[in-house]
Amino acid sequence: MKILRHFMLAVAASLVVTGATLASAAVNIVPLDRVVAIVGTDVIMESELNGRLKVVRQQLRQRSTSLPPEDVLNQQVLERLIIENLQLQLADRAGARIDDNALNDAIRTIAQRNGMTLEQFRKAVEQDGTAYPEAREQIRREMLINRVRQRQVMEQIQVTDREVENFRRSEEGKQRLAVEYRLGHILISLPEGASPKEIARASAKAEDIYTQLNKGADFSRVAISQSQGQNALEGGDLGWRTADKLPSLFADVATDLKKDQVSRPIRSPSGFHIIKMTDSRGNEQLLQEQIKARHILIKPNEVRSDMEARELANSIYERLKKGAAFPELAKAYSDDPGSALGGGDLDWSDPDKMVPAFREKMLTQPVNVPTKPFRSDFGWHILEVQGKRQEDISERVRTTQIRDIIGQRKFEEELQVWLRDLRDQAFVEIKL
Repeated sequence: MKILRHFMLAVAASLVVTGATLASAAVNIVPLDRVVAIVGTDVIMESELNGRLKVVRQQLRQRSTSLPPEDVLNQQVLERLIIENLQLQLADRAGARIDDNALNDAIRTIAQRNGMTLEQFRKAVEQDGTAYPEAREQIRREMLINRVRQRQVMEQIQVTDREVENFRRSEEGKQRLAVEYRLGHILISLPEGASPKEIARASAKAEDIYTQLNKGADFSRVAISQSQGQNALEGGDLGWRTADKLPSLFADVATDLKKDQVSRPIRSPSGFHIIKMTDSRGNEQLLQEQIKARHILIKPNEVRSDMEARELANSIYERLKKGAAFPELAKAYSDDPGSALGGGDLDWSDPDKMVPAFREKMLTQPVNVPTKPFRSDFGWHILEVQGKRQEDISERVRTTQIRDIIGQRKFEEELQVWLRDLRDQAFVEIKL
């Protein structure tokens, strides 16, 4: 593309020199593409600008947004092309590449997010008036630009523990992290100044409904037919609410209910309430399987062939079968510098972070029984699983979410500064 652009630039220059000659015969001349901006070591052609203008106009019309004046739109789009070009030049100098496999995976993901197959995505792109190969290349450009931004901006951003804690304590943090409940509600109402007889009758009715529900009666149907609450016709559904958006009477009960559990009738001045915990979110317990293991790694090297490494691993395995101590053999023979000095101990770890061959053995091997030597990309292993557990990582996940929120905000702020500096420091000559 650069060769073509420089060729077009040379052609444009030659036209200036021979302008007088061409002017005399300019009856049926077809205008050539021309340079509209010189950007560092590259150029932007008029055809690129026109192509992007076409896409932008189409997007604005689809959003029913009125188009700005033509000169303003031209300037905005050209400036965007300049910024993109500068980032692509950075990617080129850094040797960044997006191969076809990565590009195909990205396009497949985009199609899936839009509920399409690849073929449907191709047709949708072409129906919008864009050639599919052109769309592929635009996606490749965007992936390169994102990669440059990650390296130049995102990797420089740090989120401290104090920032995480401050966000957690802020009003926004409390709202974002608040548990939401979806409750069902049945009200057996009491008139104002209800007599003891009326109260007893309403209480008995509420207890009867509570019994029916515990025997499997459909809560929505009972609410529609029996409740005097405002949401009776919606099956008693109160929708999703955080605890602070619920009446305190309900909030006190809801936080103790499990999913699909129904509360006993609750008395209030307005009557007797029955609450059902339909669902909750934001308080999910996320369990991760962890395995405690130790291993001995025997790696092939310059003086030890793969066959010899396997034979050594087999001899160590035979010694383990005869009662030799695993930690002592690991210290003496293991080629894993991270675990050898600790007797091969890998501590508690997530199997999904291991290479496939190692993960499979961790998941299937009985506890306290060393495996026969098996091969992975690293060499020959003897693995012993010492224990398995389910760890609650909910808090860790929430902390990660907070870090992502803060990090993304910092990224957006720093990105604008970086792009401005990139533009200010670059050589750009607009020819439009």
